[in-house]
Amino acid sequence: MPIPPAKRPALRAATPRLATTLLIAGLLGGCAVGPDYSAPGLQLPARWGAASPAVTATGEEQDNRPPDLARWWERLGDKTLNRLVDEAVAGNLDVATAKARVRQARATRRQAIGALAPSVTGSGSYTRADNGTNVSDTGDVTVSGPFDSFALGANASWELDLFGENRRAAEAATYGLDAAQETLRNTLLTLIGDVATYYVEARGYQARAALARRTAASQRETAALTRTKLQVGSASAVDVANAEGQAASTEANIPELESSYQQTVHQLAILLGQPPSALNDTMKRSAPIPTPVRTIPRGVPANVLRARPDVRLAERQYAQYTAKIGEAEAARYPDVSLVGEVTTSAAKVGDLAKSSSISWSFGPSVSIPIFNAGQLKAAVDFAQAQRDEYFLAYQAAVLGALQDVENASVALQQERRKYRSLDASAASYRQAVSLARTLYQSGSSSFLDVLDAERSAYSADDTLLTSRVAIATDYVALNKALGGGWTGTVDDRAPAVVDTQMAPRLVSLDHAGLKPREREDQGIGEAFAH
Repeated sequence: MPIPPAKRPALRAATPRLATTLLIAGLLGGCAVGPDYSAPGLQLPARWGAASPAVTATGEEQDNRPPDLARWWERLGDKTLNRLVDEAVAGNLDVATAKARVRQARATRRQAIGALAPSVTGSGSYTRADNGTNVSDTGDVTVSGPFDSFALGANASWELDLFGENRRAAEAATYGLDAAQETLRNTLLTLIGDVATYYVEARGYQARAALARRTAASQRETAALTRTKLQVGSASAVDVANAEGQAASTEANIPELESSYQQTVHQLAILLGQPPSALNDTMKRSAPIPTPVRTIPRGVPANVLRARPDVRLAERQYAQYTAKIGEAEAARYPDVSLVGEVTTSAAKVGDLAKSSSISWSFGPSVSIPIFNAGQLKAAVDFAQAQRDEYFLAYQAAVLGALQDVENASVALQQERRKYRSLDASAASYRQAVSLARTLYQSGSSSFLDVLDAERSAYSADDTLLTSRVAIATDYVALNKALGGGWTGTVDDRAPAVVDTQMAPRLVSLDHAGLKPREREDQGIGEAFAH
């Protein structure tokens, strides 16, 4: 409706009434439907069960101390491992993927929050028209046109969200961002544990291969000694064959151990986001198997809920899907919006702000669901079932976390007891080898005693190394179970791919994807060929 210039002050006078209307609408927008989220209360044991509590050197029980999990891998005392962990955090592809999902969740939250605000769009047009040339019966010619017309306009709308549908969506998106960040932390926890585990296993294979080579060399020396005794008639050909057979049998273990070592190093490189052979030079120099020397205080079971990112992730997902119930329930209620439009038109661009024709409209818009064959109620039922699913998943995550700590504690404790027995066993077998060789050289013992002692000593030493690896990997597993992960900062805002051509530009048919790709495919083939 056009507004004469004389009446435009009346429009300005109506502005306070309009502001009052919007304020009342904003106050009404404080309603919400659906359940409000509250953190679930779970009954947790006051103490850990199977394993005995950690005890200090003075005998004071310290099991209830919160575990110190910051950079726990550094307590293994291996600088190479520390460097590999730092490189893995920076280059691992799963971590990069989790960062991208955090950025997705952050953008989704911004979209959801944006739906709470009014939206304004502008429009403009230019029209040139000619009504044609008219010729009368008397021959008079009337020319009407051409005519120019310019128009500018603005449209505004604001969904009042009386029953909180958009607010519940924003709430769910906020919980979704929390869940994405916990997923990133959980990915880092898993990554660091895997890097430490594979590193320990690689050093274990190295040590076992070196043991096999030393043992085989010693057994070759025994075979050479036996061959010498055969030449002087104090040994039999059977003794020589047994000695050489045992040395060959020990040597046969080396390729398998080397293969396992290489596969472990390859997997370690992949965790760092590098080609499989990237760590061959780094790992080539042998190093001791990392050995933990400090006992880990496990705290109380309730600490797991605060420290484990997978438990926190499950709780955030439960909160997210609780908010989605309110979002689905609000869709069953009326939807009220305020819409407005202002348009000005003139024959010249310069007249749009002064000698123009202005029209405006303003008013509420109401949408009421009347009949939808139960679809909206079914959506609420679906959201409630999803919420139940994630609540049960949270309970399962808590129980799984408690089980992980108990299992890792028992495994580490029992493996240390096993190692003490294996260490004593290996020392006895090494002494038996020395005695058997001395007695055999003096003719006081048979060669079978030497073979049996060497075989038992090699087996005991190899088992001892395997136990050292198990102690270290159980230590890693316990730190993971307690929630030990990356405590440093992680930049989750930098994109993996930087787009440099987002502005409008002219494109060719090639860039628009409208031409065949034979030339591109040929280029790819040439790249692989080179």
